[in-house]
Amino acid sequence: MSDQHSHQNFETRAIHAGNTADPLTGAVVPPIYQVSTYKQDGVGGLRGGYEYSRSANPTRTALEENLAALEGGRRGLAFASGLAAEDCLLRTLLAPGDHVVIPNDAYGGTFRLFAKVVERWGVDFSVANTSDIDSVRGAVNDRTKLIWVETPSNPLLGITDIEAVAGVARQAGVKLVVDNTFASPYLQQPLALGADVVVHSLTKYMGGHSDVVGGALVTADEALGEELAYHQNAMGAVAGPFDSWIVLRGIKTLAVRMDRHSENATKIVEMLTQHPKVTQVLYPGLPEHPGHEVAAKQMRSFGGMISFRVEGGEEAAVEVCNRAQLFTLGESLGGVESLIEHPGRMTHASVAGSALEVPADLVRLSVGIENVEDLLADLRQALG
Repeated sequence: MSDQHSHQNFETRAIHAGNTADPLTGAVVPPIYQVSTYKQDGVGGLRGGYEYSRSANPTRTALEENLAALEGGRRGLAFASGLAAEDCLLRTLLAPGDHVVIPNDAYGGTFRLFAKVVERWGVDFSVANTSDIDSVRGAVNDRTKLIWVETPSNPLLGITDIEAVAGVARQAGVKLVVDNTFASPYLQQPLALGADVVVHSLTKYMGGHSDVVGGALVTADEALGEELAYHQNAMGAVAGPFDSWIVLRGIKTLAVRMDRHSENATKIVEMLTQHPKVTQVLYPGLPEHPGHEVAAKQMRSFGGMISFRVEGGEEAAVEVCNRAQLFTLGESLGGVESLIEHPGRMTHASVAGSALEVPADLVRLSVGIENVEDLLADLRQALG
């Protein structure tokens, strides 16, 4: 993060970091540099360091500077998707024979990347309950290079003590990676708690409007950032200029959106905990949640993601999803509109039969920013 923005509060950084007025016209929004290549002033005479848009593009640079400022990091990198960011990170830091500790609750696409792609490359992994420090410590061996954490986790909303796991990672001499997608940098700052790298699906809360796909890495260390940037260019799965511009626009309202997501979710949780057909509500804002105290310590508020279990098993959960009207049945999360899904058949179908398999009676909500009374009415009718 540049010194220019280091003293500013989050909301100010979200609007101004990386968003320099156009020097030619004074446009207050960075232009979309929809260009593949750049005129050179003689061989090697680059203007601003730009030669080819896979290597660097001014619109993407603006987003990457913004991402670094929001996470309090030294380097931000934007990718074509969250999984592209994860792939770049893993292929940069790992080699055949290495080992990774992954959580027992994580995004299905992340598990698929480890189990179906990276493992074939000769990298193996162990599954740990990252909410339990002893479980994490016990999963580390002399080949471990990374500890991977999601907090809050997807879809069971587990909470990991980032600072505590960072201590285990330092002691073992390994890197700690935190997927901060569910929280966003507004609610949680993993680098400040000792993480080495933060991962984001920019598709979710950062973009915030269900109209773009993207991913990001932010590093605490400049040298690691440079190494990742080299591989980003070598592999090529970069964010395009228009996608970068869309995410930048979304980030400007991240703080106010996250406040509303969290406020609405809190009221929905209150209703769900009292509903006779709901057997369990998973939300870190609940005092009875096992990770509540840790979440209260490391998060600004508890976010807009809720999971709950229903009476009647899998078919009943599917019917709740099908009966919802205002909550849109769909994958993804983090948009201004509310979404509902059945993780076992949708986002987490890839973990079926593994240690990450999710309960069949589970329903996941991404609570949007609509009027909460309308959302409550829709859930009541969906539950029947």
